[in-house]
Amino acid sequence: MCREILISSNDFETRVALVEDGQLCEVWMERARKYSLVGNIYLGRVAKVLPGLQAAFVDIGEQQAAFMHVSDLSDEDQATGHSATISERVHEGEKLIVQVYKDPIGTKGARITTALSIPSRYLVMMPHAPDIEAISARITDDEERRRLQSLLAKLNAQQNAFGLIARTHAEHVSYTALYHDWRFLNRLWSKIKERLKSAKTPSLIYSEFSLAKRVVRDLINDDVVKISIDHPHLFASLKAFITDFATEWGGQLQHHNSSRPLFDLYHIDDEIDRSVNRTVPLKSGGNLVFDSSEAMTTIDVNTGQYVGYKSLEDTAFKTNLESAQMIARQLRLRNIGGIIIIDFIDMFDESHREQVLQTLRDGLDKDRAKTHVLGFTQLGLVELTRKRTTESLLDILCEPCDKCHGSGRIETIETVSFKLFREISRSVKQFKANKIMVIGSSRLVQYITEEHSTTIAEMEESLGKRIAFQAEDSYQRTQHDVVLL
Repeated sequence: MCREILISSNDFETRVALVEDGQLCEVWMERARKYSLVGNIYLGRVAKVLPGLQAAFVDIGEQQAAFMHVSDLSDEDQATGHSATISERVHEGEKLIVQVYKDPIGTKGARITTALSIPSRYLVMMPHAPDIEAISARITDDEERRRLQSLLAKLNAQQNAFGLIARTHAEHVSYTALYHDWRFLNRLWSKIKERLKSAKTPSLIYSEFSLAKRVVRDLINDDVVKISIDHPHLFASLKAFITDFATEWGGQLQHHNSSRPLFDLYHIDDEIDRSVNRTVPLKSGGNLVFDSSEAMTTIDVNTGQYVGYKSLEDTAFKTNLESAQMIARQLRLRNIGGIIIIDFIDMFDESHREQVLQTLRDGLDKDRAKTHVLGFTQLGLVELTRKRTTESLLDILCEPCDKCHGSGRIETIETVSFKLFREISRSVKQFKANKIMVIGSSRLVQYITEEHSTTIAEMEESLGKRIAFQAEDSYQRTQHDVVLL
C-alpha cells in the first residue's frame, strides 16, 4: 500500500488528507476558533456529582463542563472489594487531574478520564498505572510480542515511573528507538508534574500536539512515501519534528510552493464536497444512501442502474461486494461513529453473505478507529460499531438548515396556506380589528390568490372582515405575518 500525507495550512485552518493508492481515505481539519481537546490534560474541579447516573461534571475551564463516568476513574475499589460508586470516589469542589478522550459533540461536553495516557511515536505512557506493560493488539506475531515485552521491561527497569504500551508502529523497532521515545516521555511527565505544583484550578496543564504533528507522529512509517506541505513555516517545523522523531524514515518531505493549490492537485476538495452528500454513487451504477440521527447511522444499498447479467442473486452479490469496500472507505472519510446499520441487498446464498462480511472487515482493518462488525441480523441487516473521538466531517462542515431545522423536509405551500387561514380565524376571534393584512413571501401570496381566492372570499363573508395580501420579497418561502388593522 502506497500512502501520501497532504497538509494544507493557512491563518484560519489546517487540513490534512491521507491518500492511499491514489484514493482519499481520511481527512482531518483543525480551525483556529475550534480545535480538538482530545489528549489535553487539565487540573479540574468537580462541579457536580450525579449519583443517579454514576457520573460527575468537572469544570476544566472550557465553555462546557466535562463529563466523567465512574468507570473513567477506576475499575474497582480495592479496599472494599466492590465496585465503587461515584459518590465514594469524588465530591463537589475536589481537584482532579483529568484528560480529554472525546471532544464535545453538539450539546454534549467533553468526555474525560483520570487514567492519563500520553503517546509518543512508538510508546504510550500511563503515568498513573506503573505496572502496565502491554503490546498493541494489532501486533499479532507471538515472537515479536515477546521481544517487545522484554524491551518494555528493560526500559522500566531503569526507572519504574509509569506504565508503557507498545504502539503498532513499535513492531520490529530497535531498543534504541524505543529508548529515545521513553526518554522523551520521561522528560515530558517531569514538566507536567512541575506545572501541576503551581497551577490554578481550572487550568490547562498539557496540550496535545497540533493536528499536523499528531498525524505525522501517528501515521509516518514505511508505507508513507511522501508528505507534502504548502505552508513554509509549518514545513520547517515538521522537518525538524521528523528529524527528531523519525530519523530513519526514508520517504520524501516536500514543500509544495506551486501556484496551483495542493488540495486541487489531488482533487481533495471535490472529494470532500462529495463526502457530505447523502447519496454515494458506485461504479457499477448502484448507490449508497447515508442517513444519520443522534442515535445511529443507517446505510441503504441500492442496485440503481445496475441490472447484472446472470441472476438477481448475482446482481445483489456483486453490488454488495462493491458497497462493502466503499462503505469501509466512507466510514473513515466521513468519520462516522457510534451504531451503524447497513441494509445490503438481500442475498440467499450463505457463502455470498460471508464474502460480503469479510470484504467489509478487510476494508475496516485499515481503519485506525476501533470497529466491531456484529454480522447479519435476522432481518438481514448488518450491525457494526465504530469508535469516534472527534466530530464527523458532516458536523464540521455543515449545520442544520434554518428552514427545515435538520429534518431534510419542509412543509408544502398548501400546508402553510391552511395554517395561515386558521391563524386568521383565531386572531379575529381574539382581537378586535376592522381589516386584516397578511404579509407573506411572493410565492405564498401568489399561491393563495391564484388557488384559494374562493376560500378567501368565504372567510371574508364569514368573519365580516376584509383580508388583504401584500407580497414581501425579503420573506422566505413559507414566512408570513398576520397584521390586524
